[in-house]
Amino acid sequence: MEEIHDLEHADSAPDHLIFLQKTGPCVEYQRSVEIPADTNEDAVEHTQWSLDIPWFGWIFRPLISRHMKHRHHKDHHPWWAPPQTFTAHETLVLALLAAASMVAAFINTLFTQTVAFAADEFGVTTTGQGVAAAIVRVGIVLAIPLAILGDRVGRRRIVVALAFIAPVLASLGALAPNFAVLVATQTIARPIGLALDVAVLVIVIEEMPKHGRAYGLSVLALASGFGAGIAVAALPIADLGTSAWRLIYVVALIWVVVALSLRRRLTETPRFIAHHTEPKSSRRDTSRKTGSTAPRTLLMVGAVAFIVNIFVATASIFQNRYLKDVRDYSATMVALFTLSTSLPGALGLIIGGKIADIKGRRRVAALCIPLGAALIGLSFLLSSVGMWLGAIAGGVVGALAYPALAVYRGELFPTGNRTTSSFLITVAALLGGSIGLVAGGMLIDAGWSYGTVMLSFASISLVASLLILAYYPETANKDLEELNPQDAHARFER
Repeated sequence: MEEIHDLEHADSAPDHLIFLQKTGPCVEYQRSVEIPADTNEDAVEHTQWSLDIPWFGWIFRPLISRHMKHRHHKDHHPWWAPPQTFTAHETLVLALLAAASMVAAFINTLFTQTVAFAADEFGVTTTGQGVAAAIVRVGIVLAIPLAILGDRVGRRRIVVALAFIAPVLASLGALAPNFAVLVATQTIARPIGLALDVAVLVIVIEEMPKHGRAYGLSVLALASGFGAGIAVAALPIADLGTSAWRLIYVVALIWVVVALSLRRRLTETPRFIAHHTEPKSSRRDTSRKTGSTAPRTLLMVGAVAFIVNIFVATASIFQNRYLKDVRDYSATMVALFTLSTSLPGALGLIIGGKIADIKGRRRVAALCIPLGAALIGLSFLLSSVGMWLGAIAGGVVGALAYPALAVYRGELFPTGNRTTSSFLITVAALLGGSIGLVAGGMLIDAGWSYGTVMLSFASISLVASLLILAYYPETANKDLEELNPQDAHARFER
């Protein structure tokens, strides 16, 4: 929060000062200070402020209120705050997109969490589950046209439309008469959710300041964790009966209220408007002068996403089956384990986002990706407390890497194809995950232990780490136009 002395509205008396917000998240802010004539008396201070943070205001209002009380402390900067102060508009946009991230995460988690219980009703093997999960992931190619539309008609229109469509399509899983139909419904719904996730990421990259892009993604990841956590928290419903897992799909319909909020309040990004209104001839001239590294960059970032998700997807999908079959956990215990081992990662996300914005992305991502994978892999070998601690430690370390790695998906591509490129990277990630799922399922059915499979796949993450160190540029504290000279001539106002 940065203040400015309001000389225009201040009383003429020097003992009455008024300060207004120069930069900060408040939509209204005024601090008045009355200095008594008697020097033995304390000054009287009164602050009026208000925030516009839909969905998450109940979290941040107490934090900001506490910060207001202690703002006079020297160098006092809250640990939870972004490295660079956000404006009221940036704060509003981030809150709206965080809610959209909850929708996407719930839709993307739904099949992962329920497949083991649906498989029991329909009599499907572990290999069959792995193949089904791979099919659902490969369905992402069906949503590629939506990403292209995002670069043609605007980010806002795509986000709003997908926020309505994804929950409705996902809920159809409740009506599936067999496993094939369930897989078919989610093969369509889950890619819609992923397309929503990508569109949200692009808006955050374009709307947040250069010192806060990774932090913005860490907030989205926290919200995603909450959305996924709702899917996990609903899992005990599956214990009510063989077909009770269907009720969890009905829960998806609650997210339509978020879509209504997005339609009412989300605005188009200034960067897209500037790009869309720029003459095509000017775009071609700029592109001809600056050249294009997009194909090479797309290959580089896509390769890392592909490799990392060989382990991530396999571990996330088969964790429930492992807990259910090997550890004999009930649905309630599976939910408890997942929530308990995932929640500490929230701290890692916030810290990781701030480090990535302040110190840089490359080293954080390169170090934490293989280390986090190894710790999670170990949790499949350990038992009792060791299993829980390994999963917690791996989740925290992996969370440190997430903002640093995810921010590259949008930063390294120009406005004209940022959504399409980000989506294609997601496709690469899902293809890597699909290969891991099929191979992992076959190895487990062939007699390999879960721990051996997971640690083997975790070791592949070292390749991703080497690629990041060798080929990724450092993008922290750089404007998008500096990273993408093709956009250098676009004029926009925040």
